Amino acid sequence: MNVRYFAAARAAAGVEEERFELPAGSTVEALLAAVLDVERPVPPAGTPPLARLLSRSSFLLNEVAVRDRSVVLGPDDVVDVLPPFAGG
Repeated sequence: MNVRYFAAARAAAGVEEERFELPAGSTVEALLAAVLDVERPVPPAGTPPLARLLSRSSFLLNEVAVRDRSVVLGPDDVVDVLPPFAGG
């Protein structure tokens, strides 16, 4: 499955996109745990830690909003990480 990061999540992750190979039946929650297990470079000054961003982010699963982190993922699924946005 692929994870795509946007805005501050991209800065904190240090990449735009990355692929994860998880066992069949893995959930969004398991994927997020795998994301946090990756060793990453120090983010730019002022960027919140990735763990904090993930706890407050919204997610799209194959371009459809998903709130339930127990949703089971398939090997070709794409999860987008959308951190909170400010402004108006």
